[in-house]
Amino acid sequence: MTTAPPTTAGPSTPSLPSTVSSAHDGDHGRLLIHCADRPGIVSAIGTFLAGAGANIVTLDQFSTAEGGGTFFQRTEFHLPGLTATREELERSFAATVADEFDMQFTLTEARKPKRVAIMVSKTDHCVLDLLWRNRRGELDMNVVMVISNHPDLATDVRSFGVPFFHVPATRDNRAEAEARILDLLRGNVDLVVLARYMQIITPTFLEGVGAPLINIHHSFLPAFIGAGPYAKARERGVKLIGATAHYVTADLDEGPIIEQDVVRVDHRQDTPDLVRMGADVERAVLSRAVRWHLEDRVAVHGNTTIVF
Repeated sequence: MTTAPPTTAGPSTPSLPSTVSSAHDGDHGRLLIHCADRPGIVSAIGTFLAGAGANIVTLDQFSTAEGGGTFFQRTEFHLPGLTATREELERSFAATVADEFDMQFTLTEARKPKRVAIMVSKTDHCVLDLLWRNRRGELDMNVVMVISNHPDLATDVRSFGVPFFHVPATRDNRAEAEARILDLLRGNVDLVVLARYMQIITPTFLEGVGAPLINIHHSFLPAFIGAGPYAKARERGVKLIGATAHYVTADLDEGPIIEQDVVRVDHRQDTPDLVRMGADVERAVLSRAVRWHLEDRVAVHGNTTIVF
């Protein structure tokens, strides 16, 4: 089977942030680092930023152990003229601090929204919620495209002024469909959000996309896989339904978890009630996970995350 050419359809936790950060000017930067823990890391970073003329606005840090652990730090700072000097600042930090501590780091400008692609199938509640929050200014991102293996949501997406690409994908043409999607994404996005995209993501796709992927899925105790999970949950009499947002890895639905939430249910709720309540949780969980990633708040440590 050949892939049809795409068609365009238009141009919790109390310590975590619960509201959108205020708009920053072009002089506001973020530095996210991790390395083996040892004395002097915070001092070295602070000394470097002060020497560059920056003022630290917020600083959060965490070590996985009192001794021999991994150290994580997120720093927001204000530096006049950051846009003009960011590349030089990055090179200087790498040479004078990161190399000494064998440190991995990202240095970003808060005023530059990340380029985001959203992938979806037919279910609309997550993708429309993300587009709505973006339009309201709650999610600071540039949605460059929505890709779907079905044409159903083209009109809804078009109403937000976002390009819509229909790339049919089934198990029979998966390789061709993935190749076409990679052509659209590669080099054009900083993040891909799977907003109920009901296709398997292969290791080949993950290796080629060049950007992290965030997925959302229902998470029950026990977990109900396959079709009709809410009906199965109703039959088992579950008391909690929830959702999980996580980074995508080659292990299906087992990547590092960014955010989760649940709501309590009982025998009074029928299956449509569970579906509706589950959709509400999925929207909230996914939007929080995406926002924290956009704000450089998430550090991956093995198969877990530190969310500042």
